[in-house]
Amino acid sequence: MNYLQALILAVIEGLTEFLPVSSTGHMVIASSFMGIGKDDFVKLFEVAIQLGAILAVVVLYWKKFFNFSKWQFYVKLLIAVIPALFFGFLLNDFIDETLGNPLFIAVVLLLGGIVLLFIDKLFKNPTVSDEKEISNLTAFKIGCFQVLAVVFPGLSRSAATIIGGMQQKLTRHVAAEFSFFLAVPTMCAATGYKLLKGYHLLNAENVKLLLFGNLIAFIVAIIAIKSFIGFLSKHGFRIFGWYRIIIGVVLIALYYSGVEMNVL
Repeated sequence: MNYLQALILAVIEGLTEFLPVSSTGHMVIASSFMGIGKDDFVKLFEVAIQLGAILAVVVLYWKKFFNFSKWQFYVKLLIAVIPALFFGFLLNDFIDETLGNPLFIAVVLLLGGIVLLFIDKLFKNPTVSDEKEISNLTAFKIGCFQVLAVVFPGLSRSAATIIGGMQQKLTRHVAAEFSFFLAVPTMCAATGYKLLKGYHLLNAENVKLLLFGNLIAFIVAIIAIKSFIGFLSKHGFRIFGWYRIIIGVVLIALYYSGVEMNVL
């Protein structure tokens, strides 16, 4: 991997981490197109640079994250992250296998897009308009939705948790913000685990690439988060559904037409 490839992946991560389109799916597909998809360090990079995007949440919502008097907030995040940590560890080998299969991810992108077309109509009349109103049980249920994204790369962690929140009567705005908050412990754990397993890949040059990628992802994510909240509140999920369907159909068509894209 060179710095241009790292830049492309980092921009994709920053733009898509908090959108319901699957940042992991987009990075895997982009890596395949660039011919670097089978590299072990690239797989580590695709997970580790999510930390940069996650830090954007901490910076933008720093009053929330560093208000230690509101301990209930941390309890909710801890409860919500438990299902993903459990199943992520239990199904680690399966997850690694599917992450190396862009066709699988393309199909999940397509099916997830179809679901997003109808989400706004399915969940109407929300009753929870503030994070303080989210109970511990509700947080756990949202965390269970996050497991779907862990098991099916390409589904989108953001989409799964926002939909889970809306199913629990959260407004789109509150569901999106809670999804952002939940991303912090989830992705910190995933990054830490991946770095622990792949520490032998971290030579001086690779560390520089990781730092570079995290910085770019951080900057781009700040812009994306600010834009997404307002857009989602006004327009809903439909446009993201159509985007996922188009991308999924194109990728599947390329596969069956015999176009060679490294691992695809």
